[in-house]
Amino acid sequence: MDEHYDVIILGTGLTECVLSGLLSVEGKKVLHMDRNDYYGAESASLNLTQLYKKFRGTEPPAELGRDRDYAVDLIPKFMMANGEMTKMLVHTDVTRYLEFKQIAGSYVLRDNRIAKVPSTEMEAIKSPLLGLFEKRRARNFFLWVQGYKEDEPNTHQGLNLDKNTMKEVYYKFGLEAGTQDFIGHAMALYLDDDYLNQPARETYNRIILYTSSMARYGKSPYLYPLYGLGELPQGFARLSAIYGGTYMLDKPVEKIEYDDKGKFVGVTSGGETVKADKVIGDPSYFVDPSGKGGADKEDKVFLEGHVVRAICILRHPIPNTDDSDSVQIILPQKQVNRKHDIYIAEVSSTHNVCAKDVYIAIVSTVVETGNPEAELEPGLKLLGPIYDKFISIAPIYSPASSGSYDNVFVTRSYDATSHFETMCDDVKDVWRRAMGSELELKKRDEENLDAK
Repeated sequence: MDEHYDVIILGTGLTECVLSGLLSVEGKKVLHMDRNDYYGAESASLNLTQLYKKFRGTEPPAELGRDRDYAVDLIPKFMMANGEMTKMLVHTDVTRYLEFKQIAGSYVLRDNRIAKVPSTEMEAIKSPLLGLFEKRRARNFFLWVQGYKEDEPNTHQGLNLDKNTMKEVYYKFGLEAGTQDFIGHAMALYLDDDYLNQPARETYNRIILYTSSMARYGKSPYLYPLYGLGELPQGFARLSAIYGGTYMLDKPVEKIEYDDKGKFVGVTSGGETVKADKVIGDPSYFVDPSGKGGADKEDKVFLEGHVVRAICILRHPIPNTDDSDSVQIILPQKQVNRKHDIYIAEVSSTHNVCAKDVYIAIVSTVVETGNPEAELEPGLKLLGPIYDKFISIAPIYSPASSGSYDNVFVTRSYDATSHFETMCDDVKDVWRRAMGSELELKKRDEENLDAK
């Protein structure tokens, strides 16, 4: 392997494949390697046999139907209709390889019951989440959000998005703690309550993203690719290949090579070393010092925590969701006496990911105790009878440094959220670190993103 590359990418998770596609479009010479023989790495979609083999080492029950009807995501994520993932798909034209379907509903838990997330003043008035007086206050809040114009101070109601905190905004409108919960966690999609003490601008932008995504297709702000999330990394891999990117699956990484100053020079696989200026990789390639696909240095990443996920097979839609074929449900941390939210993502045969009359619901959260599975209980009990359940606990790694010194740019592990916004932040962060510039996504006509 005498060829020299601009970038070697390790792992075919969605983050890595998006970066591979974007770099190839920019004209970079990219080599993409994965120890697995399939695309997607941690973000793959498995057929029924693969699912049961991975978690049980057994064959699946015959009554669940044909293998080929299944594409079960290991990590659940939905796309915001107007969000960053959609922009990346449109910018790169990967939309031509994929079809999308809308998620039928977005729900939130409040006072032990789930209800649709209101996102407009009209929905606030009808919402069972809110009492009579709170409906009026929430309506006024949403009218302010929709009517706010930067250059018209009379629309600001005395609030400055860059100076006032979100806590002050909520106080101005007199919103109850439970209402703040669903706005902050189910609409603005914050992972904790730190945002309350930050300037309101970012939260305002996130609420606008949610409401504009909602307005785009109605029903919910979320989209999902037919045949599962595993289609996304393959779409970006195809894009990379069109622009000259080279893919090698089933390539175990024996060693990551450094020069005498500790700078990255290449990757050795099968006794051959291929050289490149930079390496971008998922954390699993940098944590295992045993030589089974890791680097010989462990200081590239640090362990942030763990995420627990339960992949559940159901024979019915989730109760209290209007028999929806797909939903996202967020259980805000305070509603379940936790430090982290619990997320539920449900899809069904209408998304070509399982057999008819089967539903796949994935419950996930950040681990806080020594009994991770028990932490999912508030979410699991909302599902009704569970036909089968597969539990996974995965580490969440973050890069220990920017990579500017050694040219090693590590991505983040996938978190517990059931949407793509945090992953897209990671793509931009790696791009900034590796390329030394901001990732600019061209505005293209988004009408080519058809959602059924």
